[in-house]
Amino acid sequence: MTLHLYLQIVGKVRMALMPRRNHWWNITLYLSSTGLTTGAMPWDEGRESLTIDVDLVEHRVILTTSRGERRYIALGEGLSVAAFFEKLFGELASLGVAVRIVPKPFDLPVTRPFPDITEYASYQAEYVTRFWRILLWVDGVFTEFAGRFYGKTCPVHLYWHHMDLAVTRFSGRKGPALDPAARTSDKDAYTHEVISFGFWAGDETVPAPAFYAYAYPSPEGLDAETIRPDAARWVDNNGSPMATLMYDDIRQMDNPRSALLAFLESTYQAGARLAGWDVPALTVPPLADL
Repeated sequence: MTLHLYLQIVGKVRMALMPRRNHWWNITLYLSSTGLTTGAMPWDEGRESLTIDVDLVEHRVILTTSRGERRYIALGEGLSVAAFFEKLFGELASLGVAVRIVPKPFDLPVTRPFPDITEYASYQAEYVTRFWRILLWVDGVFTEFAGRFYGKTCPVHLYWHHMDLAVTRFSGRKGPALDPAARTSDKDAYTHEVISFGFWAGDETVPAPAFYAYAYPSPEGLDAETIRPDAARWVDNNGSPMATLMYDDIRQMDNPRSALLAFLESTYQAGARLAGWDVPALTVPPLADL
C-alpha cells in the first residue's frame, strides 16, 4: 500500500501538469529502465518541462527539469506517505514548479489526506524491485502485442489508481452511453468500443497477481468462447465477463511469453469477432507478407 500511495501522489502531479488527452492517457505512468516515470511534463506555460522518475533499482525519486536541475528523494523503510508527500512538494517548490493536486487517495480504502497518512511507511526494497521487474517483463509482451493492431491503441501504461498495467484496443466505433450518474472518469474512458488487457497485483476480489481482458460493451456469449492457455478462465466482473489468467500459473509454464501472447490474442479474437470488428483489416501482417 505504501508504494501504491507514493505512486498516486506522483500520478496526481502528472495529472495536474499534463494537458488533457482522451481516455485519461495524460495521467498514467510508464515503465522505464530503472522503474517508473512520468515522462516530460510541461510547466511554466510550456517553456520548461519536468520529469519525475521513480527509480526502483537504486530506490530514489529523481526530479529533473529542462533547466538541468535535479533533486533526489531517498526511498526506504520508514518513509511514511505523509513524509514522502512533504518531501516531494518541498522539492517541487525548490524548483519553482507550482502544482496543486487533490491531496487524497483515489478509490482506495484509505480516505484521509496524504499529509495525514503516517501508518503506511513500509518499503521493502527487494520486493519492490521484484515487482518492477515483473512489470517490466509484462510491458515488453504487451508492447509486442500492441504492435499487431492497425487501429487506435493506447500506450502500454500504468494506471496508478488501481496499479494495473494496461493496453487497450479501439474499434473506432462509439460505445453506448453510460448512466448519467457514472463517474466522469468512466464516461471518458468508455466513449468508444474497446477491448482492454491488463495486469494487476490483485485486490480483495482477486487476492493474487493476474492478467485480465474484457470488452466494452461486452458482446453476447463472450464467456462461452474458448480462450488460451488452458489455465485462463472467464469470471464475472460486475455483471460482464472478464477473462483472467493467474500470474502464478503462467510463470510455471514452459514458455510464459508465448502463453501470455496466446491469452491476449485469443481473448481479443473472441471479443472482436463477436462484436463485429473488422479483424482482418485491423491486423498488422508480418513484414514478409507485405
